[in-house]
Amino acid sequence: MDVYMGTVMTFAFNYAPSGWAFCNGQMMSVSQYSALFALLGTNYGGNGVQTFGLPNLQSRMPICQGTGQGLSTRVMGEVAGTEAVIPTLNNLPTHTHTLAGLTATTTVQLANPASNPLGAPTATNAYIGASGTGPGLANIFSDAQGASPVPLKGAQTAISGTITPTGNGQSMAIMNPYLVLNFSIALQGIFPARN
Repeated sequence: MDVYMGTVMTFAFNYAPSGWAFCNGQMMSVSQYSALFALLGTNYGGNGVQTFGLPNLQSRMPICQGTGQGLSTRVMGEVAGTEAVIPTLNNLPTHTHTLAGLTATTTVQLANPASNPLGAPTATNAYIGASGTGPGLANIFSDAQGASPVPLKGAQTAISGTITPTGNGQSMAIMNPYLVLNFSIALQGIFPARN
């Protein structure tokens, strides 16, 4: 098969054919593969004097070089990405959690509630205990005096709080579904002319 030197192909078998090498980032000798070095340079590693690197496609997806419309610029040999991440508060999107299952109780002690035979709301003094402030005196209105407990109008309880983070901080996989194939590069072949 006539191919251009430096061609990367996928094979469904688990070895590199004769004249090819696995794309696993290995270092090659510049003096032994000078024509291939002239094509690849040090884009994939090496010191450019004695050695140069082959592309490493182990656990990686190849993408095209250049800049697509609305996309980031990608250059030859650029490596990025990871197989797994650990979610933290800093990399999660802004969101809220709903507090659920909370119960709040307000206790009000009425001082001498007056009875009202007509059933109309009647003002009465009440002692309200607030945490840390001691009892205070207030006027509370109720239209069911004499009931036990006395249902109150105008008494409200506000609750606020935070939800603490939870979880084990383990990494989670972010890889797309994949199929493993053998990526190999042609070490010999036709030297690709520019024109």
